[in-house]
Amino acid sequence: MISQAFRDLFKLFFPHLCVGCGQELTDSGQSICIHCRIHLPHTGFASYPNNPIEKIFAGRIPVMFAHSEFYFSQNGLVQQMIHQLKYHNNTRVGYFLGEQLGNALLHSGRWQPYDYIIPLPMHPKKMHQRGYNQAVVIGKGLEAVTQVPLLEKIVVRNKKTDTQTRKKRTERWENVADSFTVQEPEALYQKKILLVDDVITTGATLEACGQHILRVEGTQLGIVSVAYASK
Repeated sequence: MISQAFRDLFKLFFPHLCVGCGQELTDSGQSICIHCRIHLPHTGFASYPNNPIEKIFAGRIPVMFAHSEFYFSQNGLVQQMIHQLKYHNNTRVGYFLGEQLGNALLHSGRWQPYDYIIPLPMHPKKMHQRGYNQAVVIGKGLEAVTQVPLLEKIVVRNKKTDTQTRKKRTERWENVADSFTVQEPEALYQKKILLVDDVITTGATLEACGQHILRVEGTQLGIVSVAYASK
């Protein structure tokens, strides 16, 4: 009885709420309620060759496959979830988004095994400020579903860049050029790599990172993200 009273008191002052609508959740392992889960804006891109994400990279970088699982809109549910992940230490929601991405890939009809998942690396100074890389959190959820191992430190970000938010496509590319280094190229030799990030807009950062990965002999590249923010 004492234990139940303590749990009830804890829930009163520290309720476990859905990150989408704020409704209280009965399952502490969840981050989003059933209603919000049903209304997540899936793109369905994974099943289609030459989808809008693959078109972003066409002619810029050779990719085997590219996909974003959700549409990103200002003040929308997916933006709220990613904001919680990036700025409020809500890694549970990031892991959930990675699982959603992984399930879509496995059921797309286009899935082919990869050797490694590589999360888009974060500069050490930014990592120190945030405490973690949101792409790693997403990647761990993706890893759990697909059983493709995650590699965190093979590719590093060696140049701190300005925010990409208000930059045009050319400016975004110039901002991130030569920002990445493959530290152990022998580990990626002739491997299929799935590069993952939270949001794709112009794809400039992922393109810059992917180019360095593809310089390793025999590598092939897929690119995925949780969300797609069209310009």
